[in-house]
Amino acid sequence: MCSNAFYTKIFKEFQVTILPICSCCWPDALLMNSLIPHIKNMLYQMLGPAFLIFFSLSIVPFFTILLAMGNCISLSSSSLMSTVSKKSKALPIETIFNLPSPIPSWPPGGGFATGTIDLGGLQVTEITTFRKIWATYEGGPNNLGAAIFEPSPIPQGYFLLGCYSQPNNQPLFGSILVAKDVTDKDSDAALEKPTDYTLVWSSQSLSIKKDSPAYIWLPNPPNGYKAVGHIVTTSSDKPSLDEIRCVRSDLTDQCEEYGLIWSTSNGLSIYGTRPTNRGVQALGVSIGTFVAQNGGSTATSTTLTCLKNANSNISCMPNLAQIQALVQAYSPWVYFHPDEKYLPSTVRWFFTNGALLYKKGDESNPTPIDPSGSNLPQGGSNDGEYWIDLPRDEAGTERVKTGDLQTSGAYFHVKPMLGGNVY
Repeated sequence: MCSNAFYTKIFKEFQVTILPICSCCWPDALLMNSLIPHIKNMLYQMLGPAFLIFFSLSIVPFFTILLAMGNCISLSSSSLMSTVSKKSKALPIETIFNLPSPIPSWPPGGGFATGTIDLGGLQVTEITTFRKIWATYEGGPNNLGAAIFEPSPIPQGYFLLGCYSQPNNQPLFGSILVAKDVTDKDSDAALEKPTDYTLVWSSQSLSIKKDSPAYIWLPNPPNGYKAVGHIVTTSSDKPSLDEIRCVRSDLTDQCEEYGLIWSTSNGLSIYGTRPTNRGVQALGVSIGTFVAQNGGSTATSTTLTCLKNANSNISCMPNLAQIQALVQAYSPWVYFHPDEKYLPSTVRWFFTNGALLYKKGDESNPTPIDPSGSNLPQGGSNDGEYWIDLPRDEAGTERVKTGDLQTSGAYFHVKPMLGGNVY
């Protein structure tokens, strides 16, 4: 048998080595099963052959007593989890993205930056504040999961068009449109309730880290209307038909998936959306909703649409004073190294100082370019028939290459895109 002094020495070692582990990490008996092998190995190194007797007579009863005492342990299971949670790193999405400085006050005029736009009987406004509906904490970019939100609060008279989603690996930065019917009484309503819902996907059978079950629904629009977004619930009950609105078909445009947000092992993929037709003449307007595809089917992405600026006007585009204010607020600063040899200039200076216009098949006879650029080819596409090059003489080439900072300027091309929807 071991002496009292021996046990005293061992229990001192035990208190120093083991009890900190117990007091910090002992939520329940399950953890005991994982700790005992490590403790046995440590005691074997301390006690040698005597450890078997010691472990049987002393350590196991001690652990049994420790578990039975329960409240004598300094941290309960709930407080332990709270402590662990507090120590865990916050997800980027828990931080709301903010511009480095407040948005300036713009010069007045037109419909620029008023907060709303009339798309032709359908008035929309942009919402950047959200209420989280559901989140998962694995999969997607950086295996951090994704979250789904609904805009909140929604201004009186406006209606939800769909929910917003983004990966958890970025600060919450998105926005989504809500809509209000401003049609004439003689016109068909711009917005209508769905007639029913179709369940696109449920997380109930999926073993992932998540807040709760999630159910993604597709609104079934009435004839002459289109669904433009999904609605998401944490219950298997269908949402109320009052929760969301469908949009009259002539106020919608074709959209496409853009940028994977999150996907699962059972075939669900969530993408952002954007208008299929984009450009100066395109009228499609992004909403900020997402599209859910289940099992690789493209049926949902072809069913959902984006909005369209049926007014075909650019009243929300900035005027010259507003463009100048935008440039002053957001154009970048360019810094040159003191030893920089090659500097910018105006296009007019470049033309005046010897830039030449070459034509394919007649390379030996380049043409000097008029300072106004009036003799440059006009219209058409880039067919490779003409190009601009430096002067032919070495001195002229070096002069043009070094530029002229005193005459340099910035050039801005402002044009309407995505239906001219500047809110």
